[in-house]
Amino acid sequence: MWKKIVLIISVIAVLSGSFITCAGYSKAEYKVINIKSGSIRGTVEDGVSAFLGIPYAAPPTGELRWREPQANSPWDGTRDCTKYGPACPQPKTIFYNVDNMNEDCLNLNVWTPSQSSGDKLPVMVWIHGGSFTTGAGSLRMYEGKNLAKNGVVIVTINYRLGPLGFLSHPLLSKESGRSASGNYGLLDQIAALKWVKQNIADFGGNPDNVTIFGESAGGACVCDLMVSPLADGLFQQAVSESGSFSDAYPSYREDTVAKAEGTGLELQSKLGCDGAADPLAAMRSKTADEVVRAAYLDYSSGGASKYRPVVDGWVIPDNPWTMFSAGKQVKVPLLIGTNADEGSIFLMPDPKVLKMSRQDYESYVKSLYPRDYEAVLTLFPASDSQSVLQAMIKLRTIMNFSAGALHAADTAADCGSKVYMYQFSRVPNTMLKLAGAFHGLEIFYLFGNLRADRVAIPDDRTDLALSKTMMQYWTNFAKTSDPNGTQLPQWPVYEAGGGKYIILDEPLTTSSGLYSAYYDLIKKVTPQ
Repeated sequence: MWKKIVLIISVIAVLSGSFITCAGYSKAEYKVINIKSGSIRGTVEDGVSAFLGIPYAAPPTGELRWREPQANSPWDGTRDCTKYGPACPQPKTIFYNVDNMNEDCLNLNVWTPSQSSGDKLPVMVWIHGGSFTTGAGSLRMYEGKNLAKNGVVIVTINYRLGPLGFLSHPLLSKESGRSASGNYGLLDQIAALKWVKQNIADFGGNPDNVTIFGESAGGACVCDLMVSPLADGLFQQAVSESGSFSDAYPSYREDTVAKAEGTGLELQSKLGCDGAADPLAAMRSKTADEVVRAAYLDYSSGGASKYRPVVDGWVIPDNPWTMFSAGKQVKVPLLIGTNADEGSIFLMPDPKVLKMSRQDYESYVKSLYPRDYEAVLTLFPASDSQSVLQAMIKLRTIMNFSAGALHAADTAADCGSKVYMYQFSRVPNTMLKLAGAFHGLEIFYLFGNLRADRVAIPDDRTDLALSKTMMQYWTNFAKTSDPNGTQLPQWPVYEAGGGKYIILDEPLTTSSGLYSAYYDLIKKVTPQ
């Protein structure tokens, strides 16, 4: 039984990861506009103009590797922006198939329905997920045309990933003059938001009405940006999908510069740079492929990455969970939520999980929560080997994803911010239903791309209607800080401590007290 599930889920993961970048549009009209760096040419299709692969910063190569993003140089003539630019270097994974990679990857994509630069449409900036390790703003499922048709300007961005985006190293910390290193990927996102502030009016967007939204690692980045003083004033609304924080589910990550610098020294050794007179110069002389290969010799696409945002006292002043607890996040309207079966896509293809006995599971929980394992096992019991998988999926779903969303929602609401919470529970009638409402499934509905490459969610009335409703909710939120609108089911404002939330399914319903039975455990195992 489990072998069959492993085979099917593995096939699904491979197929659903085959998001190949587009090569532009056929039979499209062309449009030329002028931005601060020069003239760009995009395409117009179905009333939406698309400008792809626009550089927002200088190539982070050579001496600029592991430094803050720098301004890019203006260009002469008209730059062709009808094709996506390169994705940032990353390891291969079953979740994505990204072929066009280059270290010169700091580019973004814009879709706009505007007919005039004076339209001042709301702007939504998408931050992709991928464990801070993989992904790109050019993935087919993020194609922004359908969402833009709802009267907003859509921007998707690339940011440096893995060891090229989040490497801490003692020499880098010394070089910075701030005793800090890492977080280059977050600095890229801030640079992209500054680019939006300076240029989006040329696309008919309103630079003073920007919503950041992201999923998974992108959702965590949204919360990081909400506590970063460097991002202050660059956005007016925030949407975090299946991200937030990971504090409630230990991932053995290096979450401070001091811890992460050890990983940087390990990479230095793996690259054979220990004996160099100038180790940083030696590391910068390596190709991007060499750096990525060395960093991910033992990488598992279902596991956590050591290369991720760190508390550096500059980009991120303190632990984001703790800063939210103290009300130190920016006070903007927040739309936040998770999916009903977040953990399934990570655990179901894992043969080690499928072979676990009840005793193995209990030992695993004890290793994760040595002080609180009895409380965890009480709330996430497995009576026998057959129930281990579901117990682990529930554990991962609630403690790794929903716990952070609940904490962010509660603390933001306590500070007076308007908060809207959701749980996405729709399971489409395909082989994907074996994984339930898995991590990332809502993205296809949100962007209106139910058929992205080899992924094919049925175009039946139920799924089309849910997709349309979600696009309206999200874009209404970007327009007015409130997802509600004419002929839409009412989405209630969330109140701290178990407030109301909407269940995105067929039919749409509301409930309250999401995972309230787990509140005490969440608070017990996380920093306050």
